[in-house]
Amino acid sequence: QVLLVESGGGLAQPGGSLRLSCVAPGFTLDYYALAWFRQAPGKEREGMICMNRDGNIYYADSAKGRFTISRENAKNTVYLQMNRLKPDDTAVYYCAADLGSVCSGEVGIGYEDEYDYWGQGTQVTVSS
Repeated sequence: QVLLVESGGGLAQPGGSLRLSCVAPGFTLDYYALAWFRQAPGKEREGMICMNRDGNIYYADSAKGRFTISRENAKNTVYLQMNRLKPDDTAVYYCAADLGSVCSGEVGIGYEDEYDYWGQGTQVTVSS
């Protein structure tokens, strides 16, 4: 069951930027840890970045210095700002939410099966 809705994907040039959005139409995101995962063709889904309820952020190595996550509780929306995009960033990007203890100093972003709610994904293609 899809409970989150992503948008903002598309085609970007190498070195360019995109901002993805994720909204939860049916519930409030205030108390959830939020994350962005991606899945490239032929590869497993990988966690890129997350923000927990306290505002702490954890990054995959490939996201450090280029990706940021933010949330706007008034709009029930979480964002992924992606800068200095590379062709290797081409993937379907998913947002995920969890009420548990994932996204922490102990476990980092965590694995996909630790997140309870998902979006349908949005395609990001980085190509010249």
